[in-house]
Amino acid sequence: MSKERLVVIGGDAAGMSAASKVRREQPEAEIIVFERSPHTSYSACGLPYYISGLVDDPARLVARTPEQFREKYRIDARVRHEVLAIDTAAGRLRVRNLESDQEWWEHYDRLLVATGAVPFCPDLPGSDATGIFGLSTLQSGIRVRRMMEAEKPKRAVVVGGGYIGLEMAEAMIQLGLEVSLVTRGAEVMETLDPDMGALVSEALQEVGVTLYRGETLTGFESREGRVSAVITNQRTLPAEVVILGMGVRPNSHLAREAGIPLGIRDGIQVNERMQTEVDGVWAAGDCVASFHLVSRRPFYIALGTVANKQGTIAGTNLAGGYATFPGVLGTAVSKICKYEVARTGLHEADVRQLGLQYATATIRSRTRAGYYPGAGRITVKVIAEKGSGRLLGGQIVGEEGAAKRIDVLATALQAGMTVHDLVNLDLSYAPPFSPVWDPVQTAARQAVNNL
Repeated sequence: MSKERLVVIGGDAAGMSAASKVRREQPEAEIIVFERSPHTSYSACGLPYYISGLVDDPARLVARTPEQFREKYRIDARVRHEVLAIDTAAGRLRVRNLESDQEWWEHYDRLLVATGAVPFCPDLPGSDATGIFGLSTLQSGIRVRRMMEAEKPKRAVVVGGGYIGLEMAEAMIQLGLEVSLVTRGAEVMETLDPDMGALVSEALQEVGVTLYRGETLTGFESREGRVSAVITNQRTLPAEVVILGMGVRPNSHLAREAGIPLGIRDGIQVNERMQTEVDGVWAAGDCVASFHLVSRRPFYIALGTVANKQGTIAGTNLAGGYATFPGVLGTAVSKICKYEVARTGLHEADVRQLGLQYATATIRSRTRAGYYPGAGRITVKVIAEKGSGRLLGGQIVGEEGAAKRIDVLATALQAGMTVHDLVNLDLSYAPPFSPVWDPVQTAARQAVNNL
């Protein structure tokens, strides 16, 4: 009797978490992973810090190499292999070796689609010029750093005011470049409310980023094949390197072409066990649609934390166990030089869309006791439902020690707590860490008053 074969498409967070879980639970299983890039199991979140030079070697961003997976875990991780098609009726994949250009059909008994997300790169005039980068893989980060080291550009334009945009603006500032950031929103960080986003916009300008808000990218200028300027609907900005941080979309085209149903924003539709609607096919990570624990609606988000959890859930079920993934809150943090940004749950536009009555509270405090050296500024905003007092979301902008406080709000949200409950939490206190009333609880107290 032949061994049952699990094939995984995608060798990063979700794919390798699932493969590793199956290997632990089923030592006899045959596991093959196809990954089109040269790397497996790497931290895409670390790319801005590698590009800035804070991380000196890309190998430090790799948790396990293909060789380690093969030799230590008996997982056949085949890098530089691209899956071209999925034939669910026959249980097979069309695979191309990108080094040799050889193609063949590969059989599977169980399939996990973990193809991740791809950066949004608009098809605009001049977009094929050298020096324009979207970040999604470790190899893309290596290409940016090599270009920076070889050509030493002086002027950078970042397009997009989300997490990647902010972190890459920080990287370019630290490298000593003249940095401009273009965003179509009234403020950066559209996952925050505008009043909190305005604080992040101010922080960007304070560290030296020239910010252009409410502008739309329309094209690029180039000279001898190299990008020379970014064109918006209002101006032309000289540039020697351009970073596109305009968000990502699920890399779900293989699933669509195979007839695997898609959900919100074209994320692959899965149940709580990470099963698709096609028998024997599972999916996890940035390519799938999720479920929002507060809105109780389908939701899409691309985060490494979510991908790793979903991969482990998928692996447990693929190995014959039983596990479910409850959903997400959209909890995320970022940093721009000394300023930290965090959010979880719903923001005001989400709450209004749901038709809920709500109140907000925004407070300004310090990260430590005011008299203790190094106390930084922190602004906390919470949103709560009128009547019930149920916490709906929270946002934080501040200096060192601010952002990870979002985890208190995320825990409260997942537990279904009210702002009254939040006020009474027995949080720790000592002057080096917090005022007597932690800023999160101060915001909750204000929310109770506003309710």
